[in-house]
Amino acid sequence: DLKFPSQEILTSAEDMAKRKNGLSRALTLGNVHHSKVRIIFHDSQGPKMIETTIWAVTELRVILKSGMVIPINRIQEIIT
Repeated sequence: DLKFPSQEILTSAEDMAKRKNGLSRALTLGNVHHSKVRIIFHDSQGPKMIETTIWAVTELRVILKSGMVIPINRIQEIIT
């Protein structure tokens, strides 16, 4: 059971734009090529990393193959 604070973890508009582009690319990789990506995110305990397939991206959340949901504002980096 992960708990996510509501604060944004990225500080610059450039980093947020990079994250948005990374999510778009990762979604395509997951749905078209069934490729996994690494996601570095922060929950209330600190940074974590998961390697998985992204199934959907909404305005506020990322939905992973496992059914797990991560708020976009808690994602630090997407590694494709």
